[in-house]
Amino acid sequence: MKEMTFTITNPLGMHARPAALVAQACVGLPSQVMIDYNGKTVNASNVLQILSLHATKGAVLRITAEGGDEDTALQTVRKVLCDTLQDRENQSILKIAFFGTKDYDWLFFHELTKESGEGTYNCEIHFLQTRLTHETADLAKGFDAVCIFVNDECPRCVVEKLHACGVRLILLRCAGFNNVDLKAAKEFGIKVARVPAYSPYAVAEHAMAIIMTANRRLHKAVNMVRDNNFALSGLLGVDLHNKVAGIMGTGKIGQCMARICKGFGMTVIAWDAYPNQGLVDEGLLTYVTKDELFERADLISLHAPLIMGEGGTYHLIDANAIAKMKNTAMLVNTARGALIDTEALIDALKHKKFQAVALDVYEGEDENVYTDRSFDFLNEDVTARLQMFPNVVLTSHQAFFTREALQAIAVETLENARNFNEGKPLGWAECKAD
Repeated sequence: MKEMTFTITNPLGMHARPAALVAQACVGLPSQVMIDYNGKTVNASNVLQILSLHATKGAVLRITAEGGDEDTALQTVRKVLCDTLQDRENQSILKIAFFGTKDYDWLFFHELTKESGEGTYNCEIHFLQTRLTHETADLAKGFDAVCIFVNDECPRCVVEKLHACGVRLILLRCAGFNNVDLKAAKEFGIKVARVPAYSPYAVAEHAMAIIMTANRRLHKAVNMVRDNNFALSGLLGVDLHNKVAGIMGTGKIGQCMARICKGFGMTVIAWDAYPNQGLVDEGLLTYVTKDELFERADLISLHAPLIMGEGGTYHLIDANAIAKMKNTAMLVNTARGALIDTEALIDALKHKKFQAVALDVYEGEDENVYTDRSFDFLNEDVTARLQMFPNVVLTSHQAFFTREALQAIAVETLENARNFNEGKPLGWAECKAD
């Protein structure tokens, strides 16, 4: 273990922005970094714990690193603190209408925007429970920006309304941006920024968790035992060891999933429109054609972006693709619902195709996502039809839902807001029309 001390000289002390960026930096370090102040020790990868120190100007922090590359870890933390705790000229306050607020959104975004002044995010957030739709877009009147999520609607008609309301920035607190009309945003001079990556581990780990649940029928087994039914009939699964995993899309999430599959003792093959030779050289996977992947893979995991139009990924998994797959194949989707033709999938399931199917996203989920509808009749019957199959597991777009991911989403979203407010480039977070 190695340690260092750092004295805070900023008038605001250890405020939200340096705490947030320290936490983000520490999440990706091989060492475990801890911060001690005034007899209290916290994990430096957790922004809320850092803020709980209430370290004011003059505070001397004791920072320790234990694990891999401890020197680099301490140097990284020192650099972040030095860069973010410098006095800066005050910026104007950016007013943000935050649509679709849940309690977990409030937890991070509220804490990170409490202060204004030197070096802070200088954002004022008005939290709204309603989704952004054509009917609710007028609520953005008087705000500089809106912050939306995957289930918000931002087609041309909504963009037009946002422009009329004075909105200059659309902040997506997610990676996907297919729900925003980028051409309309460009036409009306509205910038669009997303969170390109938050926690690929969260999504990949969830993908493996739900496909294992479907494979071993754990969703059924738990309920059976609760009913004092200890029989094993209907719960037969298959080993993943020595099977073939097919990864469709080898970005950060796909790579994480490939490593998890490798850890299970699987042979990993992959398809991507833009292959990464480094992954081949590393020995992690082998690229094959889509058809070969469909034919060989025992487990198919989708991690591709949704791209509409000819040559895109819309209905990447259609009836033809399903027909090429093994009858015992397992299919998991934690990317975008429209990658799979749901009607073709349901038809295949009716004909007893697939050992297991696990969907965190699917066509027809939009009205249900993040909404308690336990006392409602569902207008869209896709959910009900999928739930009737014992080898299918559905979750409600929750693959991203870990503390680390929520922290990263809040930090990156507010960094985008701050860069916009200061007239700085949005970099790779900016979404542009083709």
